[in-house]
Amino acid sequence: MKSFLLGSACVVAVALIPNLVAAQGADKIPLTTKGKMVAPDGCPVRCTFSKQAVEGQPIDTRPQTRADHNPAFPGQTRAPYHKTHAVKVTTLASDLDNPWAVAQLPSGRFLVTEKPGRIRILNKDGTSYETLRDLPPILARGQAGLLDLAVDPKYSSNHRIFFTFMAKTDADNSAMAVGSAVLNEAKGQLTDVKTIYKTAFYPNATAVNAGSRLAIDPKDGSLFVIIGDRSTGDPVWLAAQQPDTALGKLIHITADGKPAAGNPKMGLPENYNSGHRSEQGLAFAPDGRLWETENGPRGGDELNLMKPGLNYGWPTVTHSINYPGTLIGDGTTQKDGVEEPRYYWNPIIAPAGLAFYKGNLFPQWKNSVLVGGLTGQAIFRLEVGKDDKVVNEEALLTDVNARIRDVRVFNDGAVYALTDGANAKLLKLTPQ
Repeated sequence: MKSFLLGSACVVAVALIPNLVAAQGADKIPLTTKGKMVAPDGCPVRCTFSKQAVEGQPIDTRPQTRADHNPAFPGQTRAPYHKTHAVKVTTLASDLDNPWAVAQLPSGRFLVTEKPGRIRILNKDGTSYETLRDLPPILARGQAGLLDLAVDPKYSSNHRIFFTFMAKTDADNSAMAVGSAVLNEAKGQLTDVKTIYKTAFYPNATAVNAGSRLAIDPKDGSLFVIIGDRSTGDPVWLAAQQPDTALGKLIHITADGKPAAGNPKMGLPENYNSGHRSEQGLAFAPDGRLWETENGPRGGDELNLMKPGLNYGWPTVTHSINYPGTLIGDGTTQKDGVEEPRYYWNPIIAPAGLAFYKGNLFPQWKNSVLVGGLTGQAIFRLEVGKDDKVVNEEALLTDVNARIRDVRVFNDGAVYALTDGANAKLLKLTPQ
């Protein structure tokens, strides 16, 4: 048996309360008398774990966070491992400051957002070309800051880029926002910088679960944007289920920030579907359908096929439990009228970044979804069958021992990944 040991602790924001006693009743998992939360196998929340690489068996051998939990259909979780291509990893850049997203310009240069509020332009070989700072006021705090980035499909003529960020509204409040700008690549300058969309503002203390990604519809150039629910504490608030807010929603807007035509009636005119937590990946598949990944608290990381007008459950229906070990709501994991994830991870891998493999360098990766893992410290390759079920799973970059923040596939067929944190790297994956 071959296994890969992940050498750094799971990163979970947990307030540990001294001298906790064992939970009384079924709404909590067992706790130690020293106040350190444990999973059913005795492993604390902040712990290392290994991923086995045995053909035909699941990668993850950890017990689920709830012993009474069952998937809604076969193959919804823990698909069998299947090895495909060996990969060569090349480091293109290694001096990035908390990067969040990478995109590629027609020239071959890269754009990388850094959460503190900068966009870096890198040459094809990863060397630094320019740093762009002419952006709207950004709240860089914890999970919040400058986040996703996309290049307009008509960039060659309009030089426009789009980005998502946590906008400062005043000293105490902030709002998730979408911005656009025109890039003068030769001069390394942004012009016509503007905020095209902004949610209602909320206190800075709720600038958590602020995941956001954007994807441009290849058919009409409109924008799909996922917006985190900013939930904190226990019990979890219900913003993702409330129609009068964009929190916990997928929204659909025009390139000017207006509600797109044909949106379902779900409260705000920009709301496209609901019931999400902290969304970290959004991408169109080659067949034109839109997919998403999002983080659960403890368990319940999801891969979702996004459809208009549907409710994806959070927090009233979830495959997870809350950080203190409590059930979320009444603990419901399945419910009529609530869309099930096509795949979930329990315990977490903290998915971040999502791409469909469309190139020719890795022929065995056709029909594969590539998901970055923060806690998982790998790129997870999921092969999706004709019925939208995951038929196998493979962990890549397990020997890099780094949190993966973003994963992309560009025109050369190589896979590009951003590691997370200070002094992070831009990696390029090609066949070995």
